[in-house]
Amino acid sequence: MEGRIVSAKVQEEDNTELSLRPKSLSDYIGQTKVKENMSIFIEAAKRRNEQLDHVLLYGPPGLGKTTLANIVANEMGAGFKITSGPTIERAGDLAAILSSLQPFDVLFIDEIHRLNRVVEEILYPAMEDFSLDIMLGKGPGAQSVRIDIPPFTLIGATTRAGSLSSPLRDRFGVMSKLEFYQQDQLTEIIKRASSILGLQIDEEGATEIARRSRGTPRIANRILKRVRDFAQVKGNGKVDLLTAQKGLELLEIDELGLDKTDRSLLEAIIDCFDGGPVGIESLAATISEEVTTIEDVYEPFLLQIGLINRTLRGRIVTERGYRHLGRLDQFKVKGDDNC
Repeated sequence: MEGRIVSAKVQEEDNTELSLRPKSLSDYIGQTKVKENMSIFIEAAKRRNEQLDHVLLYGPPGLGKTTLANIVANEMGAGFKITSGPTIERAGDLAAILSSLQPFDVLFIDEIHRLNRVVEEILYPAMEDFSLDIMLGKGPGAQSVRIDIPPFTLIGATTRAGSLSSPLRDRFGVMSKLEFYQQDQLTEIIKRASSILGLQIDEEGATEIARRSRGTPRIANRILKRVRDFAQVKGNGKVDLLTAQKGLELLEIDELGLDKTDRSLLEAIIDCFDGGPVGIESLAATISEEVTTIEDVYEPFLLQIGLINRTLRGRIVTERGYRHLGRLDQFKVKGDDNC
């Protein structure tokens, strides 16, 4: 899984091209409804001279949650601090971050569903009352001291909104789901990124990359950079349809955006479990992968394009999945399971 071009998880190279990220809502392509609502909430907060209400962004990885959080801070003219759930190990770590905020700052917590419960409880009074409850001493003589902190906006990002505790989820005033991108939106993102990179690309080349980018801007930008390498070494430096196709073939990314790992997962369900249904734990053990990785990384896209179904008894490969692998002759109509 590590280093996969089509993995939506953040990789080291993704942090080297921060210039590709839009800085304002007007430059942010896609997520139209989320963007429209956010612009209204931001303008209203600015007119009242108040902090923006706390925001929860959720959806598959790579769709621009971090980018959108940064844009919100820019639009508010506020400071931006970023951290993640797994890195905040103790309540004191979060208390230190919160106490260092300036008025109206935006604090972005990625993977917020991975905060441990002790740390999470520090957030409750901070989000509601802009205060910290600090325990001084231990045992029967311990005392709780409340410290005021400046008003701020918490933006939490998660791929697993259902894993958030109800008390935390209920404290977000704005909850926005980010959806997979349409092909035309990804084409615009690729053309914009090409312009920033100084790369010549025509409409057909950009469309071909967009078509295989799994509805995900992060993957689109990553593929674009690899196709750029191919164009510079094997071509004339320009990305047209033929150059894009040859570069993608070299990367083993097929017409639907699947790579070798995706195809191996589908083949495992067919070969080892007669096409399914198969439980997620059994599937994870078969392909030597973590359950959460299958649920967060593989499944969303495979479900989106209809190559697998999730039934009451487990995962199955659909007729379209068999057809895509060229194994339609092996397809068997499954029982009438509810999805």
